[in-house]
Amino acid sequence: MTLPVPNLDDRRFQDLVDEAKRMVQRRSTAWTDHNVSDPGVTLIETFAYMTDLLLYRLNRVPDKIYLKFLDLVGVQLFPPNAATTDVTFWLSAPQADTLVIPRYTKTSTPRQSASTAPVIFETVEDLAIVPSSLYACLTVSAKDREIDRTSSVSRQPFPAFSDPPVPNESLLIGLPEAVPSNVVNLRFNCRIEGVGVNPDHPPLIWEAFDGTGWKECELESDATGGLNQPGDIAIHVPKSHQAALLGGERAGWIRCRITEPSEDYPFYSSSPRIHALSITTIGGTVGAIHGETHENEVLGISNGTAGQYFRLANSPVVRADYPVVVDVGGVEGWQEWEAVGDFSQSEMSSQHFVFDISSGEVIFGPAVRAADGSLRSFGAIPEKDAPIRIRRYQSGGGRRGNVQAGAVSQLKTSMPFIARVENRIPASGGVDGEDLEEAKVRGPIALKSLSRAVTAEDYEVLAREAAPEMARIHCVPASGESDNGIVTVLVIPAVDADPLGRIDFGSLGPKEESVRAIAEYLDARRVVGARVVIEPPTYQGVTVVAMLRATASSDPERVTREAEETMYRFLSPLEGGADQKGWPMGRSLHAGEIFSQLQKIPGVLEVGDVRLFLADPLTGTRSAAMQKIEIDSSTLLYPFEHQIRVNG
Repeated sequence: MTLPVPNLDDRRFQDLVDEAKRMVQRRSTAWTDHNVSDPGVTLIETFAYMTDLLLYRLNRVPDKIYLKFLDLVGVQLFPPNAATTDVTFWLSAPQADTLVIPRYTKTSTPRQSASTAPVIFETVEDLAIVPSSLYACLTVSAKDREIDRTSSVSRQPFPAFSDPPVPNESLLIGLPEAVPSNVVNLRFNCRIEGVGVNPDHPPLIWEAFDGTGWKECELESDATGGLNQPGDIAIHVPKSHQAALLGGERAGWIRCRITEPSEDYPFYSSSPRIHALSITTIGGTVGAIHGETHENEVLGISNGTAGQYFRLANSPVVRADYPVVVDVGGVEGWQEWEAVGDFSQSEMSSQHFVFDISSGEVIFGPAVRAADGSLRSFGAIPEKDAPIRIRRYQSGGGRRGNVQAGAVSQLKTSMPFIARVENRIPASGGVDGEDLEEAKVRGPIALKSLSRAVTAEDYEVLAREAAPEMARIHCVPASGESDNGIVTVLVIPAVDADPLGRIDFGSLGPKEESVRAIAEYLDARRVVGARVVIEPPTYQGVTVVAMLRATASSDPERVTREAEETMYRFLSPLEGGADQKGWPMGRSLHAGEIFSQLQKIPGVLEVGDVRLFLADPLTGTRSAAMQKIEIDSSTLLYPFEHQIRVNG
């Protein structure tokens, strides 16, 4: 917490007016009318208003000095962080040649209104959509006995597995080459003579070989019902897919493997028979970031003086994985200048600049007058009238980019043979830039810790520096010998809720690269002997069941919708709690708090009954009703499938 900043003068408008009136009473006894209708009082109030403005500006001086001090010790505002997601490009028809979706291809959400700009996402790398076909086909028994079925495809039916099938048998399908990050469509003509499996839960898993082992593929759709009938199966091949030598053939291998039988669903009584099989590539998936790249933007013209700065045309600016380069024009053409963190090591001839990402400014070196009266420049000064441009930067970022799955559906860059685009997973990691008040709180902590993790507060601040895409970071320090010196850092990524306030439970897990970045950053700054564990908190699902009575003039459907939204947002791990910054870690929940929140909803006449249930977000199972839910210090509530009933 920062030290309180005192007001240099705490008088306000009414204080000044009252003081002036008292002075009039002492010095001008003939003036007896002090009502607001008196012209003299009007003049007093006018000057009091002007004086109040001056005092306000005077009281800003401590804040300015404080911020300048933070700047001197190197505390800078955190820039916004850009949300990321995966965007799938679907082909209008299978292509004969490889189609490359270039890096920086723009996609966006639909424009919601004339005043609301769409959220733009750019691809972060090239995506090659590789054509595919059937190159080889093998069946492999549970004992690794291979049978080549390549010549049998389209000629005579063959069993996909042994009869009856057993777990871990597989159907291997070879493609002419690897298709990393592509969507492959397998068209089966298949039949099964015995009792089939549950078409919604077949005991099958699709995998792709990455050169060292098999990695699971995401199933897009299965019209065959688990190879029960003719139809198409679309799978997303992982990025690590590689061609390899299996069964004497080098190909890009994928396989369909039988899993262990389940007590809840039937197993194969006989093997499906494959009559025909064809393969095509129908799309591809690539990572995308909420941002828009700008290239060769002219910032302005140099005036030939030291300490010049130029502001970028687009803001806010997000961190990029490439160095920021500024070119300065001259007689010999454009000259490349180098970005540095500060000018402390810059000579007079050094072509250096500082890029302030939080303000979006390019700053050139200052000139400082030495004790002997001489003037020294830290860094070269661009010649007068020289044009200055920045080669590339990216604007965007912020919470606005945390869109729901399916929200990205527009292709902004013209691209042939692409029918549609979509993000199949929610975008996450978008965080707004730090404001001054947050920097004031962080400044003393940074000065105290000096980039060393000692206290729980230090771990939280340093973890935030390493992974700004996290919405919340909470440190649980080691409490005794039983913890063996383990410091647990709990991280929650920034994700967006749907219009009702619900958050996809699967999106609350941090990405591996974020966890790795925090671990490496803290490992270099932790005290000797401390062991750091970075993980998500334990989530305890909670379901609220409530009975409400609405007023006669209220719409019960509207009240129900607002009540559900209130419950999802009040208990949200990201925007819940009294301060709307996320439900506090380890804080218990009492039914009385739910009564209070529901009673505030317009149109609610009476809150009849409220019950709380512990719920498993994965299975949906619930406990018995209770009035209070208590959790430990490393657990966080997660609102799960509330049930609100409103009677008119």
